[in-house]
Amino acid sequence: MRLTRRDFIKTAGAATGTLAITSAIPMPAWAEGPAGGAILTAGRWGAMYVEVKDGKIVSSKGALPKTVPNSLQQTAPDQVHTTARIKYPMVRKSYLENPGKADGKRGNDPFVRVSWDQALKLIHEQHSRIRSSYGPSSIFAGSYGWRSSGVLHKAQTLLQRYMSMAGGYAGHTGDYSTGAAQVILPYVLGSVEVYEQPTTWPMILEHSQVVVLWGMNPLNTLKIAWSSTDEQGLEYFHLLKKSGKSVIAIDPMRSETIDFFGDSATWIAPNMGTDVAMMLGIAHTLVKKGLHDKAFLDKYTTGYPQFEEYLLGKTDKTEKTAEWAAGISGVPAEQIEKLADIFAGNKTMLMAGWGIQRQQYGEQRHWMLVTLAAMLGQIGTEGGGFGFTYHYSNGGNPTRVGGVLPAISAQIAGGSSAGNDWAVSDAVTSIPVARIVEALENPGGKYQHNGKEQTFPDIKMIWWAGGGNFTHHQDTNRLIKAWQKPELVVISESYWTAAAKHADIVLPITTSFERNDLTMTGDYSNQHLVPMKQA
Repeated sequence: MRLTRRDFIKTAGAATGTLAITSAIPMPAWAEGPAGGAILTAGRWGAMYVEVKDGKIVSSKGALPKTVPNSLQQTAPDQVHTTARIKYPMVRKSYLENPGKADGKRGNDPFVRVSWDQALKLIHEQHSRIRSSYGPSSIFAGSYGWRSSGVLHKAQTLLQRYMSMAGGYAGHTGDYSTGAAQVILPYVLGSVEVYEQPTTWPMILEHSQVVVLWGMNPLNTLKIAWSSTDEQGLEYFHLLKKSGKSVIAIDPMRSETIDFFGDSATWIAPNMGTDVAMMLGIAHTLVKKGLHDKAFLDKYTTGYPQFEEYLLGKTDKTEKTAEWAAGISGVPAEQIEKLADIFAGNKTMLMAGWGIQRQQYGEQRHWMLVTLAAMLGQIGTEGGGFGFTYHYSNGGNPTRVGGVLPAISAQIAGGSSAGNDWAVSDAVTSIPVARIVEALENPGGKYQHNGKEQTFPDIKMIWWAGGGNFTHHQDTNRLIKAWQKPELVVISESYWTAAAKHADIVLPITTSFERNDLTMTGDYSNQHLVPMKQA
């Protein structure tokens, strides 16, 4: 079925065309809240009503109407009242006995409760000593990781603002989520792209004929957003399922998304990590059958002739046929050839996730997907091309141009981070986030990154706030060993995470339910402004 604009408006249940094009579910602003005067607030999993009795959170539910439920919106009581909460400032026993030269090993020592005055005095004295002895580059406050919603209480940003006022710090570049893709794509597309707003969903629902979900699980990852989810991404996937359009899901695992679409989608499960080979097999079939758009390639791209020589095996004596791709990916050659026919014969939207590039040579995945989209010649057309943010933060929900809350900045000379927390400011030096272990192992060592030779700082102090690197980082045993080298490790945390257990000093911090703030929903849409009232 091909949805017309009129059909789409009917499906969305809108009173006017304008509402239909700006929201999947343009219902009354808020769903009916629970009885008893619940508190309106928000988290990264959306706007919520939180019910409090006798000073304790007893229930929470989503505040926006929805078709697809979000189980995370019911977890506020557990988040606040779990026994894993850090309740007091704590110092590792041997560090307290001999600050800066502690015996024992991080991760093994017991912790001792201290007062806030003791903890802050200890941090200040050791911070001052390390800064004056080794300089600002010795203090790592890159503090990459998750954070709570809100334009003020952004742990990473506040830490870096403080460190900027103190004279600078060693920061980070990039992130774990898109580290390889965001380095390669500026050379391919002229922008970082993996964080850009893609073709909007109303265009897809009206014009796309085939939607490909390549290495993405939106039914899981759209439960949250970087600031707070506007909840429209899941609703749009619900409308996609109802539309009758051809949906092809390419994923080695049977994910929640595969189950959600069921018989209304075709599931293809290649071998893990063989996406590029499969794409090359499709590309080769396009050339063999003359289905690639030569006019588009000539007008809008550079470098295609060199790529085609590689594709046809003229440079390495290996032709990237569908049979060759089948031998690597495990997907039958006939199916790979059929995909080429389907992609070229229809208005096709290639949606891809970030997970496929979180590996060695990961930059090739997104680079090749853009190449394949260029060969189809549909980039920039209504409902065709590619997009990398449909699976996170509700990419594709149209952007509003009304009032947008500015956020507190890591910069001390004014300015706003505008929500781009991955663009770190006021660091005297920065390392790629995933090379923190190498920096600790090899201080002053040289390394290559993005075409340049750089030098690792000699890190003597780490302060991490708003994220858990022990769950992000690869090779945890190597991380634990390198983590013993700094003279001071401070962790600001709500819970006894692995990172907190490997600190010298642990400072307890509030959850977003325990303070006042404001947030926008929709990192791309700016759909709502939500008061985050202290519960």
